[in-house]
Amino acid sequence: MAKQFPNLSPALRDFIERQQMFFTATAAATGRINLSPKGLDGLRVLGPNAVVYLDRTGSGNETAALLRADKRMTIMFCAFEGAPMILRLYGEGRILKRGSPEYAAILADAFKGEEPVGARHMVRLDFDLAQTSCGYGVPLYDYKEERVSLTRWAEAQGETGLDAYRREKNMRSLDGLPTGLLDEASLLDEENVSAQ
Repeated sequence: MAKQFPNLSPALRDFIERQQMFFTATAAATGRINLSPKGLDGLRVLGPNAVVYLDRTGSGNETAALLRADKRMTIMFCAFEGAPMILRLYGEGRILKRGSPEYAAILADAFKGEEPVGARHMVRLDFDLAQTSCGYGVPLYDYKEERVSLTRWAEAQGETGLDAYRREKNMRSLDGLPTGLLDEASLLDEENVSAQ
């Protein structure tokens, strides 16, 4: 039976902090819906109605584009071991640009100042509803370890290579929406140069 809460209790916070992975869902008014798995110890609880995760450079940047179009976001956690449970957080997400004052403050406070190689930005979710459900249909899995592939790839790219990759692969969503990785003026300048 689903139960709803206006914020995180200590027990729900503890549940989140024990999970090795989570899923994010975002969508614009039209177009594709994005659902992404996340791990690599990137999520932190900021308070009873806020969580944030460090987003690392990947093959796409759908979440950023869709949050620019429509701030609605859901994060879901599933118990893959122990007692069954699913927890969903419903609210509004926003991107915290790397190097911004808010990014720097959260990096210092929540991540002990440690920025993983390949960090692209942070995604913050401010939520007004937490809902649990039974999770009886979620199979049991044993956690083994984090994959090191993304970290090794980012280390091999270096900051210059990562910047070039982001400009090539992370500027627009699958539906052509801008991700905001660069400000709009820089993006238009780059598109004009590419068109010439």
